[in-house]
Amino acid sequence: MSRQYETVIGLEVHVELATKTKIFCGCSTEFGGAPNTHTCPVCTGMPGSLPVLNKQVVEYALAVGLATNCGINQYCKFDRKNYFYPDNPQNYQISQLYLPICHDGWVEIETAAGKKKIGIHEIHMEEDAGKLIHDEWEDCSLVDYNRSGVPLIEIVSEPDMRSADEVIAYLEKLRLIIQYLGASDCKLQEGSMRADVNLSVREVGATQYGTRTEMKNLNSFKAIARAIEGERIRQTELLEDGKQVVQETRRWDDNKESSRAMRSKEDAQDYRYFPDPDLTPVVISDEWIARVKAAQPELRTEKLERYQKEYGLPLYDAEILTGSKHLADVFEETVKLCGRPKEVSNWLMTEAMRLLKERELEPESLAFSPENLAKLIGLVEKNVINRTVARTVFEVVFAEDADPEKYVEEHGLKVVNDEGALKTVIEELLAANPQSVADFRAGKEKAMGFIVGQTMRAMKGKADPSVVNALVRELMSR
Repeated sequence: MSRQYETVIGLEVHVELATKTKIFCGCSTEFGGAPNTHTCPVCTGMPGSLPVLNKQVVEYALAVGLATNCGINQYCKFDRKNYFYPDNPQNYQISQLYLPICHDGWVEIETAAGKKKIGIHEIHMEEDAGKLIHDEWEDCSLVDYNRSGVPLIEIVSEPDMRSADEVIAYLEKLRLIIQYLGASDCKLQEGSMRADVNLSVREVGATQYGTRTEMKNLNSFKAIARAIEGERIRQTELLEDGKQVVQETRRWDDNKESSRAMRSKEDAQDYRYFPDPDLTPVVISDEWIARVKAAQPELRTEKLERYQKEYGLPLYDAEILTGSKHLADVFEETVKLCGRPKEVSNWLMTEAMRLLKERELEPESLAFSPENLAKLIGLVEKNVINRTVARTVFEVVFAEDADPEKYVEEHGLKVVNDEGALKTVIEELLAANPQSVADFRAGKEKAMGFIVGQTMRAMKGKADPSVVNALVRELMSR
């Protein structure tokens, strides 16, 4: 009988913070820009240059720590992690090993078996390295230091996860907390949230952990899930064949759906950490913690509850709307303006989501103003336009943030309520379709639907469907 195995997973999540300048200098953190244009002597590691800590980095790290139930080290300091690599200009990285800013926290995730707490070992502040660009055409490697010195927090979990599903649930939870705090946009595709997966396999019932490997180069949730499955199978097969798993860092290739060894796994002593002599310790007062705590916004969990209680939305609607901070903001602002929560929810969840999917966009890309969505809802409510026309107008609002009132006026889209004009059109259609009249009188209701459709087409969709239905029924029944 084959042995049963359990997967044990811990994550190191690096998050680029949303500061305008770098952690130890005044250079811009903006994504993109020509190579080596967001640089200065400090972030390119020039001799004699001195780092100065960006206070906003500490504020963001504190906010994330408090939102993830961490303890705060009110006396914390920076250390040098020494390693030699072309993208690391000083030949060391400023990080926190001995006294990280946050420790011993947790977040709660939903799993198939119910709620589960995932422990957070620590959160520490550090600087990012530069970026190597490998030019295969010229057969050389070039380095761009724009990212060097961009502030990061590293969130180190406990090895509490047991499947790819739990890992994705944990990352989603972290991403939403951090986005709601405004501490980072957490865009995996731009590298502002990156996860390294530490994974080991052991026999079910074993108390000792197996030998772990670390997987890097994971920039989407799908890649993370595939990498976990690939590594789980690789390690299990090694153990089944009586071989040993080697502790190493591996690089995941998502195109080939396989990983390869990069280097043997280092331990802390390999980096020869020592306190950074150029930076003073950070002392965090009770008042500072209280101030950051008081400024914490309403997070997703509280919003979910409130949307159901205050707005009477079903859980499904509330989950979709709060699944993106930007979408939740658009929803709330529009409701303030028109006071119709279910109506706003319907427009966002059906029309906005449909257009986002068609254009392969994220909810963060929604560019129309709540004012214009509220105006559109008002036009439907006052029967100035019907829903069919409103959907067409919404596409223009979605794409161009057009003012729906002006657009309806300029394009003559108002509902036609002139019964005389409608009767003339319907009578012409009935004269041209005597079979439909005969079918209707013989009890075939569908025949009426045909005439209603033809009338709406003749009126270019601008007639009130309820008025058209009533008139068609009246004229066909004569």
